Amino acid sequence: MRIAVIDLGTNTCNLLVAQLLNGGYEILHQSKQLVKLGDDKIKQNEISPAATQRTIDSFCAHNEIIEQLNVEYVKVIATSAVRTAENKIEYLEKLGESSGWLVKLVNGEREAELIFKGVLLAFGSLTDPSIILDIGGGSNETILAHNKEFIWKESRPTGMARIINNFHLSDPITDDEVKILNEYFTEQHSKAILNCKEKGVKTLVGCSGAFDTVADLVDGVAPGEKSRITQTISLDEFYGIYKMLLKSTRDERIKMKGIDQVRVDLIVPAVILIERLISEIGIQKIVQTDFALREGVLFEMMQKNTKA
Repeated sequence: MRIAVIDLGTNTCNLLVAQLLNGGYEILHQSKQLVKLGDDKIKQNEISPAATQRTIDSFCAHNEIIEQLNVEYVKVIATSAVRTAENKIEYLEKLGESSGWLVKLVNGEREAELIFKGVLLAFGSLTDPSIILDIGGGSNETILAHNKEFIWKESRPTGMARIINNFHLSDPITDDEVKILNEYFTEQHSKAILNCKEKGVKTLVGCSGAFDTVADLVDGVAPGEKSRITQTISLDEFYGIYKMLLKSTRDERIKMKGIDQVRVDLIVPAVILIERLISEIGIQKIVQTDFALREGVLFEMMQKNTKA
């Protein structure tokens, strides 16, 4: 069976096409379209007309690929920006009318569950107690897990599109602004920090998004050039990227090989959040994975296919 999973996030609309095999899978295609649901209207918890049109355009582009690859089943999931939008009903109706697809809106806990299953697809099992972090545009998901079980999960509306719209950050960011964000992230993610300390967590698993950018910068490759199921990032490598980004201007980041258009503004607060969790929890190991929500949906569909 050939399936397509569309993850409609705050910044991008992501497509995964895979072939379900007997007990396994083959990824045939991955791509993304910029939708920027988290434009300046996110402060008012509203999806703008321009963002609505960008979403419709992204669905059209994805549908061309889906038709070319003879996909039999399409599943579309929307997350944080749509969850909190006061005009979400009107928005989802327009998407359904234009595409013919049913867009499933998931809550934060369900999003975290799917991310965890995507991580399981990548790792098989987490041999050490680990904190999984998915940094989004609208929300951040943290999942405390060990082996094949999650211990605790949380979704916080502290995504990077919300951060840059609610905090007026300088170019480059100042030490005082870094301090403000550190205090904010520590407070907002206090439960995750406390639970990790209690469980003696030393491993951070970073899912897609900002972690892909950090890995691309470490490897010196362009976005999308290198696919990774898992890749270890040393603390020295992370802190080298962290310090470089905090000193950088927007114009300098635009020219950096590993940063795509989506991350130019979002990557600085993202690495501040990562550093805050590393410092507060006492993280000793970082492992990046490309796998997240879309792969979690794939994981569930593989299980259903096997049972059938």
